[in-house]
Amino acid sequence: MRRRIVIAPDSFKGTISATDAALALARGWQSERPHDEVLLVPQADGGEGTLDAIAQASPGAQWRSVRVAGPTGEPHDARWLLLPGTHAVVELAECCGITLLPRSHAGELALAPLAASSRGVGEAIAAALDAGARHVTLALGGSASTDGGLGALSALGLRVLDGSGAPLPDGGGALSRAGTLDAAALRAAPAGGMTLLTDTTAVLTGPSGAALMFGPQKGATADEVATLDAALARAAAIAGGDEHLLPGAGAAGGTAWGFARYWGARIQSGADTIAVLTGLDSALEGADLVITGEGRFDATSRAGKVVGGVLERASVAGVAVAVVAGQADPTAARDAEAHGLGRVLTLSELAGSPAAAVSEPDRWLHAAAAAIARDQNEQYSWGAWTRTKNN
Repeated sequence: MRRRIVIAPDSFKGTISATDAALALARGWQSERPHDEVLLVPQADGGEGTLDAIAQASPGAQWRSVRVAGPTGEPHDARWLLLPGTHAVVELAECCGITLLPRSHAGELALAPLAASSRGVGEAIAAALDAGARHVTLALGGSASTDGGLGALSALGLRVLDGSGAPLPDGGGALSRAGTLDAAALRAAPAGGMTLLTDTTAVLTGPSGAALMFGPQKGATADEVATLDAALARAAAIAGGDEHLLPGAGAAGGTAWGFARYWGARIQSGADTIAVLTGLDSALEGADLVITGEGRFDATSRAGKVVGGVLERASVAGVAVAVVAGQADPTAARDAEAHGLGRVLTLSELAGSPAAAVSEPDRWLHAAAAAIARDQNEQYSWGAWTRTKNN
């Protein structure tokens, strides 16, 4: 029986793009079931790969490039998009994302949770404004920093000063000494406003805030997480307003908060926005299965990220789901499967180790989709997916 299969993964951060992941998954499926209809709808949520997804869905998009500071200051060229109608799209991960940190001789990222800055994305936004952009969409995700976006705003004219009026260095750790946030020289927001695409519903501070939820992923110890959380709270108190309470304000180390507070930017779900642009709902109509995926499946996957958005849309459409992840938190995977949200496969298990999976992502994505296709021929496996689909 010919089936309709939708392939809708996110990028596997720092390893393979969403487009290439979708192609590898499709080849794996078709190696077992060559006559099925396979639709490729790669996704993004504001993190790495968002520019590519928007460019594919936007006729007339023009690629631009600008020299910016990486997360710890190293200059590099970052891409951004100019869309028809003087609309610029900038991706934080492209400018100062965690994958741009320097690496050790062993290839490991030199994480800098207290010192990493969002300055580079502010430099890219300045370039877009200089090029005539009247509306800016900023894709937030994959950050290395927890600085409330004040590094980015500093590149646009904000002055972050200590109690004696001296400028503070970049990085979230320095904000614990903040005394004044001087916006007198801050560039005006673009005339058409700013939209923030976020991959989380986290607020700025507290148990559901940027530091506690994402600081450990950026290398922060327990003490450093506490330092960063207190520093963000101090910055919010100095800045005033209640934007720190907005869902999504904690995106990209609080960068969403900074632009919401100082430029009146509007926060919206990156996953939902890209799903609409790419026509994901239309693709799901009449589908038998959707395969989605990301680099790591954990408790945050269902809180604003691509996989969570695909799960929700598939549930509404009555479509069964399989999740392919580079790695997975065992508890999150068991919970997803127990609640009928879809089967979870990891490339690390297929390859034998995380290192092997990262070294050949195409091979193991192909293998994962082939395994899912083989399993669908077994009554138990397909029956389990079918029961999920019909719930």
